[in-house]
Amino acid sequence: MMRVTIDDNSGFCFGVVRAIGEAEAALQRVGEVSSLGDIVHNRVEVQRLERLGLRTVTHDDMPQLAGRTMLIRAHGEPPRTYSRAKELGISVIDATCPVVARLQRKVRDAYMAMQKVGGSVVLLGKRGHAEVVGLTGQVDDDVTVIESEADLSLIDFTRPIYFLSQTTQSIDLFNRLGEEIVRRAGEERVTLDDTICRRVAGREKGLMEFAESVDVVVFVCGRKSSNGRVLYDVCRRANPRAYNIEEASELDASWFEDVESVGICGATSTPRWLMEEVAEAITAIHNDKQ
Repeated sequence: MMRVTIDDNSGFCFGVVRAIGEAEAALQRVGEVSSLGDIVHNRVEVQRLERLGLRTVTHDDMPQLAGRTMLIRAHGEPPRTYSRAKELGISVIDATCPVVARLQRKVRDAYMAMQKVGGSVVLLGKRGHAEVVGLTGQVDDDVTVIESEADLSLIDFTRPIYFLSQTTQSIDLFNRLGEEIVRRAGEERVTLDDTICRRVAGREKGLMEFAESVDVVVFVCGRKSSNGRVLYDVCRRANPRAYNIEEASELDASWFEDVESVGICGATSTPRWLMEEVAEAITAIHNDKQ
C-alpha cells in the first residue's frame, strides 16, 4: 500500500492567510472587491476567490474603481499607489503582511542613513516582483536590486552599502552574497541586515528533511510563486524524484510506479485544500493500478 503524506508545515504563511481573510470578510460586506494584482501567486486559489466576487485588477484599471473597494495584497505597494487611490476616491483595504510593512520602513530608514554618508541601498530580490516593487518604491526606486552573484557588478563598492533582502529569499544566498560584498567593499563600509522572513525561511530545513523521508515528492505551487521556486529547488536537491505541479490534473501516473511513499508539500502561497486534492488524486491513480 502506497503511503501519501502532506507536509504539515507547508501551505499559506501568516501574511497570505491574513490577506485572504481580509478579502473574504470584505466580500461578505460589500459583495465585490478588487485585488490589485493576484492576491496570492496561486491560480487555483485566485479562481476560488473570484467565484466569491474578487476581481483582479492592475494599476491601469484604478481610474475605473472610483467609489469601490480595492485590496492591497500581502506583498505591499509603494506610497504612490495609496496616494493615487485617495485621489480617485477608492476605498483601500491594506492587507500588507506585517513583516513586509516592517521591511518597507527599514528600506526608508536605510536610505536616509545612506544619504547622510553618500552610500547606497542594495536589495536581494527578484526584479519586478510585487514585493520588490513595493520596497524600492518607498524611496523612489533609488535602490540597487540584485538577484545573484552576477549582479554584484551593479554595486559601487567604493561607497558605503546597506544590504537587505526581499522577505522570501534564500538565507544561504543572502549570506553568500553578503560575504562577497564585505570582501569587496570592506567590513567598515557594509551593513548586512538579514530581513528574510523566518516563518518562510525556517521551512527550508524541515522541507529538506520531509523530501528525504519519501520516495517521491510532489511540490504544489503557482507558476508565479517566487517562494515556490526557492522551496521546490530545496526539495529537488534533497530528492531527485521531485516534481512541481500547479494542480492535480498535471500529475503523471509514471511518477508513482514501484513507489512506497509520496510526500506532498507546497509554497507559502499554496492552500491546504489544494494539497489535499492532489493527495486524493495520487491515491486514486494508485488504486486504479491495483
